[in-house]
Amino acid sequence: MRCSPFTAVYDANVLYPAPLRDFLMHLALTGVYRARWSEQIHEEWKRNLLVNRPELNREQLDRTSSLMDAAVPDGLVTDYEQLIEGLKLPDVDDRHVLAAAIKCNASVIVTFNLKDFPKNTLEAFDIESLHPDDFIADLWDLDQAAVLEAARRQRASLKMPPLSARQYLDKLLQQKLPETVKLLSIFEFLI
Repeated sequence: MRCSPFTAVYDANVLYPAPLRDFLMHLALTGVYRARWSEQIHEEWKRNLLVNRPELNREQLDRTSSLMDAAVPDGLVTDYEQLIEGLKLPDVDDRHVLAAAIKCNASVIVTFNLKDFPKNTLEAFDIESLHPDDFIADLWDLDQAAVLEAARRQRASLKMPPLSARQYLDKLLQQKLPETVKLLSIFEFLI
């Protein structure tokens, strides 16, 4: 696997929905960029899932986060906590995400909550926040084959139930990825 210096930190809200988390992990394994997160980000998405999905349990989610950490060995950002206090964001609970991004020299924070990461604040650290759909579209511009391969691998891994290429694209559309689906639809036969 090649390793790019381009680094993206995943906010908890993009790791919360399993289909999007899975796609982002498949994309991370392409080597087109370096995916990063922190233990605090893990805790946030797992805590929210446990509140909203009572059929899940802590052990299942801990297993998922452990598998993520194992799949991307340098994915876990550590030693960023001392940066948190000095950061100013609209929601103080998001400062840990920016601190982790600063610590690992990330270029991008992938998040649904763009308003929580104002452009003027992030510019000082040479970081931008991107909606996951825009992030994936940017990856498409960098390496279409890698994005297609990630989508193909994700769909192939879905066994219960298996999905047709169209059903898979519909699932991505449910994840608020209309541009991604538009780009992938052209090559539906390869997925």
